[in-house]
Amino acid sequence: MSDEQQAPHSRNGAIDWAKAVAAHRRWLTTVVLSRLGNAHATEDVMQEVAVCAIQQKPVLSDAEKIPAWLYRVAVRQSLLYRRRLGRDKRRTERFAKQKLETDSQNVPQYNPLNWLLADEEQRLVREAVGNLRPKDRELLLLKYTEHWTCRELARHLGIQVSAVETRLARARRKLRQELASLNITERNR
Repeated sequence: MSDEQQAPHSRNGAIDWAKAVAAHRRWLTTVVLSRLGNAHATEDVMQEVAVCAIQQKPVLSDAEKIPAWLYRVAVRQSLLYRRRLGRDKRRTERFAKQKLETDSQNVPQYNPLNWLLADEEQRLVREAVGNLRPKDRELLLLKYTEHWTCRELARHLGIQVSAVETRLARARRKLRQELASLNITERNR
C-alpha cells in the first residue's frame, strides 16, 4: 500500500483523520464532483466529508479500511447535499407560489399583461432567491414561509437570537442587491 493510501497515525496510534482526508482528498473530490457536477458544491461537500472524518470516533483502526470508509462518507454527503438542494428548490417554489397567489389577488383577473408581468416578476424573485448563499436562502425561507420569529429561528438553528437578527439583516440586504441587479425594485410593484 502506498504512503498516500495509508493514514498517518498520531503518537497514541489513533488515526489522524485530518491527514487521512488530506491524503485522499484528490480522488474523493473527483468522486464528489462526478456526482454533483458543480465545483462550488463539491468544495462544500468535501468540507462536510472532512468534518465527518475528524469527528469520527476511534472505532476504525485498520488503515486499509480508511479509503473505503471515506468513499462511503463522500457518497453519503453528496446525496445529502442533493437532497438539501431539492428541499431548498421546493421551498423556493412554494414561496414563489404563495407570493404569486397573494399578488394575483391584487391584480385584476382579466388583464393578461398584468398577469404576464406578475409571472415574470415571480420568476425573477425566484432567480434572486436562488442566487443567495444556501444559508441566507434557508434563513429567509424559514422566516417568511414558516413565519418563524427570530426566537424560533434561533431555537431551531441552535444559535443566538442576535445572530439570527444579524444574519437576517445581511440576507435581506443581499436579496435586495440581487433584486436590484435583476431590475426588480419596490417602485416596480
